[in-house]
Amino acid sequence: MLRKLLVIGCILASSVMTKVFAATYDFPMEGSSMVGNAQYHVVEKGETLAQIAKQYDIGFLGLMAANKGVDPFLPQEGYVLTIPSQIILPMVPYEGIVVNLAELRLYYFKPEERKVHIFPVGIGRIGRDTPEMETKISQKRPNPTWTPPESIRKEYRQKGIELPEVVPSGPENPLGEYALRLAFGNGDYLIHGTNKDFGIGLRVSSGCIRMEPKDIEWLFHQVEKGEKVRIIDEPVKVALEPDRSVFVEAHEPLTRSNGSKKELALPVELKWWLEEFDKSEVKAKAVILAQNGVPLEVVAPESK
Repeated sequence: MLRKLLVIGCILASSVMTKVFAATYDFPMEGSSMVGNAQYHVVEKGETLAQIAKQYDIGFLGLMAANKGVDPFLPQEGYVLTIPSQIILPMVPYEGIVVNLAELRLYYFKPEERKVHIFPVGIGRIGRDTPEMETKISQKRPNPTWTPPESIRKEYRQKGIELPEVVPSGPENPLGEYALRLAFGNGDYLIHGTNKDFGIGLRVSSGCIRMEPKDIEWLFHQVEKGEKVRIIDEPVKVALEPDRSVFVEAHEPLTRSNGSKKELALPVELKWWLEEFDKSEVKAKAVILAQNGVPLEVVAPESK
């Protein structure tokens, strides 16, 4: 009961901040690569994990991974869920848009403000993998039309649905109200909204990056044509903090169309560091096996 009261207190204390913007963080202090703080949610009667994920603007699969064994449709009333809102930033320059496919998150770095905005995204399903890339925004399209490629029209025909050559903007358009075209390849990949009430934090798209309508609307008005975009696949992230503590955050690696996955192994830099300072690998390996998407301490801070 005491823990439940403490959790409710933490939720109330953070509610003002989450109403302003659900996932905006200052850059971490020098020498650190972690942002955010642990949050918890007490399940109320009738809530589902999809509803709770939407409330906190986090991915559905990410919430499930952080709370393994919880029924996503009928979580127990009063159960205290871990909200994965503490995050190790990817090892990339803090600029522009970065999508980490393994964690189904989009990062928008604003170095001039020293802030990072983090959003859940949907990505390409198996067979329609979203590729890794370094590119830029080539076009901004409000109220976009959709020209489905022949491969997608063929898929729909097999389901008995004949798609038009061009889907006009409006409520029936799966791109939603805003789209950012990427310069990669033939320009077939977009960061866009959606007209559906599901799919964020899941592998459901035809290869594009899908965002919540409110999130893409905000991002659309922040970025400029030519903005850098990096799409990476980094399932294991490591943070060596200023107090010499070490955290590891591990996500389930994506299965690609050819059946391959990124190797889930101890990063070689971490392995070398542990060996140099005579630290055990046991906790780090356990976190990597757990794949719960939450930063966990594997080396305690140095005592003063």
